[in-house]
Amino acid sequence: MERNQIMKCVLVALFAALIAAGAYIKIPLFPVPVVLSNLFVLLAASCLSPLLSFSSIIVYLLLGSIGLPIFTSGGGIAALLGPTGGYLFGMIPASIAGSFVMKAMEKRIRLASLLSALVSTVFIYLVGLPWLSVQAKLSMSTTIMSGLVPFLIGDTLKIIVTMIATPAIRPRVEELISN
Repeated sequence: MERNQIMKCVLVALFAALIAAGAYIKIPLFPVPVVLSNLFVLLAASCLSPLLSFSSIIVYLLLGSIGLPIFTSGGGIAALLGPTGGYLFGMIPASIAGSFVMKAMEKRIRLASLLSALVSTVFIYLVGLPWLSVQAKLSMSTTIMSGLVPFLIGDTLKIIVTMIATPAIRPRVEELISN
């Protein structure tokens, strides 16, 4: 295996591990806790190619689905399919869409990282909110008040951190892969 292929595998594993670690840094709210996992999803989307970003999410979801307690609600299929499962599944299109935004605008890295993080966050909510509504049997207004509104400030901060960190991280990632 070539060095750049090994580095790609290392980056996928690193971002999957960061996302998992982010699940442990949480503020418990009902029905959805505030976690740092999404920050690392946003960073994966803004720093990795669409394939590598997608792969890091898939590795994370597969490890959690086989029982490793790396989701905020633990591990296993029950945790994956529970009320917060939609946010987990939303990470898949979030990582792909955010990476494509970065790829399309890579010459303007700060703006691209801002838009990538915004798009990624929207995709997480597009999948997570309807899932939460169905799983927890909540009205859409209750779902929005419990599954979106409490997270807006934190998500804004995560988007800002992504916008600041990406110009420092992305060139290093590209350098690792190209050598």
